[in-house]
Amino acid sequence: MHTAALRVPFSKVMPTHDQYIMPNGMVVLGQPMEAVQTAAFVFMLPAGSSRMPEGTCGAANVIADWLFRGAGDMDSRQLCDALDGLGLQRYTAVDHTHLTIGATMEASHLHQALGLYGEVISRPWLDPEQFELARQLAIDEVKALDDDPQEKVLLELKERFYPYPLGRHPVGRIDQLQSLQAQHVASLLGQHIRPSRAIFGVAGMYDFGQVCDQLEALFGQDSTAGPEPIRPGPVGPRYTHIPLESAQVHIGLMTPTVGPADPDYYHARVTVSILSGGMSSRLFVQVREKRGLCYAVNARYHCLKEAAGIICYAGTTPPHAQQTLQIIIDQFRGLSQGLTDSELDRAKAGLKSGLILSSESSTRRAAAICTDYHLLGRVRDLDQIKAAIDAVTIEGIQDFLARHPFDDFTVVTIGPNPVELPWDHGIQAA
Repeated sequence: MHTAALRVPFSKVMPTHDQYIMPNGMVVLGQPMEAVQTAAFVFMLPAGSSRMPEGTCGAANVIADWLFRGAGDMDSRQLCDALDGLGLQRYTAVDHTHLTIGATMEASHLHQALGLYGEVISRPWLDPEQFELARQLAIDEVKALDDDPQEKVLLELKERFYPYPLGRHPVGRIDQLQSLQAQHVASLLGQHIRPSRAIFGVAGMYDFGQVCDQLEALFGQDSTAGPEPIRPGPVGPRYTHIPLESAQVHIGLMTPTVGPADPDYYHARVTVSILSGGMSSRLFVQVREKRGLCYAVNARYHCLKEAAGIICYAGTTPPHAQQTLQIIIDQFRGLSQGLTDSELDRAKAGLKSGLILSSESSTRRAAAICTDYHLLGRVRDLDQIKAAIDAVTIEGIQDFLARHPFDDFTVVTIGPNPVELPWDHGIQAA
């Protein structure tokens, strides 16, 4: 039977989205955007860093590059030329649970682009010589983190905050990357690059029935079971110091909060926006503006399906590191005190502005609807999100913080000397 006749429009639940689940389990999502002439798509494949076996940290990052080094009847150069010939803006990302690949293009090229990505996913060459190049690029990416300590401290922080291996380093570890072998990584690719367990999203100008038909033709025969569920283990140490002779100190800290499926989710998001939503936010004013303790400070919401936290970064100097950390923790712990209507209004405006900007990008919307489905099992309607943000009150935030206080911290520092923390701990040196 024709695919378009089988698919159940998501409009029966949420009128701005399409949804179809293929017989083999692959989830297909869409969001039409009438004002654009582009189409964007993403494949979220269950090949993130936390799904890789022990001792293979960084394998997902290698796979992300290796996939595109020849597929179907095209070698690496021919495939690259074919993709570039369509004017694609390509997208590749590795996170804790998924390897995401996709592209944005003129809408008329969507069918051809999906055909090429079908070859990449189903018929990659996996040339051993090309593997060596992909692995070296991954190693170089890890080395480049030495020049980006802000990114490094946050990666190390997430690995310790989340139950292992949920927060495992998505970029990789050099020693484990060096020990990877092409044959082993090819077997991992076969286990995890499973279209039947993928989430696909398309946004912009598209014909959903035609997209579903094409995906059925490309991937409908794949019915292999996906990887085993992740079994979370213990969390890491509450404080880790990574020695680095430097004139700067990089501080990262996280505290647990509710996940996106929790009824208090929007209270958490607005609260974080009050804490760090711009130059009028509490962290910026109290840590940087009033005291001049650091050159950068910010916090944001971060979540996995299994856990969530507020992640904060501060860049400062060794003489100011101790006070910087203490004032940041004070701001987290005292957030419910002295809340004002102006703070609340600014926080809401910032969140809704970011939502509107992202809704105008077909690339972001394709990724967002897939992420929603992964985290929630459904796609959120943008108007409903705005209404939920508007419904947050000062009293609601205070009640939320009374039940979910920001009071339990995991900290990582990079710099010459460790800091002292306001709780008993043992310092782990990396």
